[in-house]
Amino acid sequence: MARRPKRSHNGGPPLDEYKGPPWGKGDPYIFLAWQAAHAKAWKAPSREIMLLRMDKAERLGLTYEEYTLEILERGRHLREEDTERISAIKAARKRRRARHLD
Repeated sequence: MARRPKRSHNGGPPLDEYKGPPWGKGDPYIFLAWQAAHAKAWKAPSREIMLLRMDKAERLGLTYEEYTLEILERGRHLREEDTERISAIKAARKRRRARHLD
C-alpha cells in the first residue's frame, strides 16, 4: 500500500530517492543534445561583447538579460527602429512584475 504524502507535499516526484539516469524515461541523446545546446547558448561571452550588449540594452531601455534573450531566441539584434518589439518586451516585463505581486 502506498504511503499518503504529507500535507505540505506538492505532489512532485521525490528528489532524493531517484536512482535512475538524469534524462528520466526519455531519449538520452535528446537530453544530452539539449544540455549541450543550453550550455553553449548561455556560455559567458567575451568582455567586449558583454559591454557592447550592455550598452545597446541600456540605450534601448532593456535589461542585459532581456536583450541577450532576444538574440538567443530570435537570432537578431534589436535596433532603435524595432519599437514594436521593444514595447512588447517592456509590456511583458510589467506583466511579470504584476503577477509577482499577486
